[in-house]
Amino acid sequence: MFEDLLEEAHKERIEVISIPLKGRLKGLYYEKTIAINKNIISTAEKTCILAEELGHYYTTVGNILDQKKIQNRKLERQARAWAYEKLVPLDKLVEAYKAGVKNRFELAEFLHVSEEFLEAAIKHYKEKHGLYCHVGRYYISFEPLRIMKRIIKKTKHRIARTGDFSVYRGKSTKTDKAFEKGG
Repeated sequence: MFEDLLEEAHKERIEVISIPLKGRLKGLYYEKTIAINKNIISTAEKTCILAEELGHYYTTVGNILDQKKIQNRKLERQARAWAYEKLVPLDKLVEAYKAGVKNRFELAEFLHVSEEFLEAAIKHYKEKHGLYCHVGRYYISFEPLRIMKRIIKKTKHRIARTGDFSVYRGKSTKTDKAFEKGG
């Protein structure tokens, strides 16, 4: 994924460089240049940083380093939202479920993102959609994180089979596997 983002930056004529950055800065976008702190070793973390900085390119304008200003915080949030939706799209969560991913650690690996970024992305989606949303024939619950496939059997009763429970007329019983915190 990191290479895909580098290619996207190249197509936009954005130079990506690795340099030491002061303080807690991990990345910075300025005038068609993205700087990533060279002290960051993890490819997953570099991917997340590059996505956020591309988010600044696509969604924000000007110097927003002073995060004490409300407008700057809004623009920072906008860039992060772009990165979350780029690296953790809802259809990829369903794809991970179909691939047998069982927990958040495996999910972060599957998506090539850090666990911290994954948690922030889930929080973003919860704020955007509420507790759950619909993706094709699947429902994604954000708290707890789980994927549910809607199956309608040819009987007089509808049964929704889910990633960790089956719902039958409002009652649930534990079955199958799920993305649950810590498990």
